[in-house]
Amino acid sequence: MSDSAAAYDTVMHGAYEISADPARIDAARVHHWLSTDSYWAMGRPREKQDRAIAGSLNFGAYDRRSGAMAAYARVVTDYATFAWLCDVYVDRPARGTGLGTALAAAVRDHLEPYGLRRIMLATADAHGVYEKVGFAPLRNPDIWMALGQQ
Repeated sequence: MSDSAAAYDTVMHGAYEISADPARIDAARVHHWLSTDSYWAMGRPREKQDRAIAGSLNFGAYDRRSGAMAAYARVVTDYATFAWLCDVYVDRPARGTGLGTALAAAVRDHLEPYGLRRIMLATADAHGVYEKVGFAPLRNPDIWMALGQQ
């Protein structure tokens, strides 16, 4: 299945619509959110964020009235066996609406047709959000390794 077949499906969640249309991503807003208000990307340079967006499958959640971006998620994947969900951010005014859970579910559902073996993520504070859509702690964390900053 080519990514373009499902890339622009829109999922509605209350006052928001979630889309993987790359043309709708507000890269400046994403950079501002992540570089100033996230514990994992604080101070990330705009050029690096733009490269990350360009090399990823991106999801945005948009206010249905104004069209303004209200949340973001990025997926790094080979579309065959593996995906990494990262840079998930919900704008402060939209928090508490279930938008984060809806965004994670939209990502899961978008990736489902590819039959990936594993979708991974790391979070320090949102375990409950991801558990609602099926994520669980690693069964065997002792077999996993990482190279780089942890």
